[in-house]
Amino acid sequence: MAADTVVADTAAAGGGGERPHRVADADALAAHYGPVSWRAERKVLDHVDRHMAAFIALSPFLVMATADARGRADASPKGDEPGFVKVHDGRTLLVPDRLGNNRTDSYRNILESGRVGLLFFVPGVAETLRVNGRAEISTDPDWRRLLAAKGRDAVAVLAVHVEEAYLHCAKALIRGRLWEADAQVERAALPSMGRMLADQIGGLDPEESERMSEQSIRERLW
Repeated sequence: MAADTVVADTAAAGGGGERPHRVADADALAAHYGPVSWRAERKVLDHVDRHMAAFIALSPFLVMATADARGRADASPKGDEPGFVKVHDGRTLLVPDRLGNNRTDSYRNILESGRVGLLFFVPGVAETLRVNGRAEISTDPDWRRLLAAKGRDAVAVLAVHVEEAYLHCAKALIRGRLWEADAQVERAALPSMGRMLADQIGGLDPEESERMSEQSIRERLW
């Protein structure tokens, strides 16, 4: 397919035609980007190998991606001491859930779709690790105890059954300078979360909102 198939026909754009340059199908996408490199195509495993297990053992932070049955997506940060996610075996990861605001957005999506995507980070390492698979929520007391932190059992445990696992190259974090000290933003560049929420919600006193945020961190971190 010629690369110009990427560009939608916009002759009748004024009459509700497609947006100019919209990529409308997989063939057009492939024509625009070209072939996948052989290494990128072959690097995907259906299990967690020893290198990935070592990466997870060093990781204090991940982003969990989910979607509901209608495809509405959500991405949620999860962080704890390095190795907070346990490699139960090469095809199963155990992810603890800690105290939070009880919105349970990710878990509700998983109940509908049964699927999850994880992106692991290690401070100072520019590469990341991606894991995709099926997921189920467990309140097994043994697993909750296994994933305890600061003397508190996990609230629940997400068992991730690995279908795809692969290392992601360093380009994004290098471009974003995520781990470079001189790229760190001063916290004063933004209002506190409590004050931002007071503005967004309305009718909430900023000082009270600030107090609630501080109390939540102090009392509900684990």
